[in-house]
Amino acid sequence: MRVPNSVVLPVGTHVDCCQEQEVAEKTHDIMARITAMLAERKSNLAHFIDNLEGSEEPKFYVDQWERLKEMESCMLTILNLVAVNCMDHRDIKKLEAAILKHVKNEELFPEVVRVLPPVYRQVEAAIVAIARSEEMAEHGMMDLQYLLSKLSQREHLASLGRELLQDILRYLHRIGLVVWYEEIQHLESTVFLQPTFLITMFKLLVRHHLVQQLESIS
Repeated sequence: MRVPNSVVLPVGTHVDCCQEQEVAEKTHDIMARITAMLAERKSNLAHFIDNLEGSEEPKFYVDQWERLKEMESCMLTILNLVAVNCMDHRDIKKLEAAILKHVKNEELFPEVVRVLPPVYRQVEAAIVAIARSEEMAEHGMMDLQYLLSKLSQREHLASLGRELLQDILRYLHRIGLVVWYEEIQHLESTVFLQPTFLITMFKLLVRHHLVQQLESIS
């Protein structure tokens, strides 16, 4: 709600736990709640702004007024909810298709037509090759400086600098090709070239009934 022109795609999971009629009813209910929430937010912001503008000393509240007006301008675009059964690969593909359809919509995402510099594609291809190479460990973790040295060994990337590589990694992180937690001090120098390994690890560590499973071990 604080990001200008945000686009939100609600996703309902556990469809396999519901009857077909329930899915339709729940979908309708969730979308109605979202619509009501946004209407309430808009009403509350307008109320707060009116109170500040109608105060005896409005000049004392200029900063608050500007923040509220900024929040008021941050409009959300809510897309139709996609209901999926996460146990069914076909539903995952359906969700993937829905996401791709929306992100290719230039009205929703004007930036989609922006052309990336060729070096972005070159680094992306090189990282994919490194991740698939036999020397790559299964966990896919690599030191940032070591990754830079590996990329710089390629003739067309010999002039690649650390700053440009970091910009490219931010892009690759956003599209999900790699995972780079640059904001976490202990992980800022580590790049995960195999995001699926992290997912597998999280599934082992964070799961339903984990405490009961551990307590059942003698």
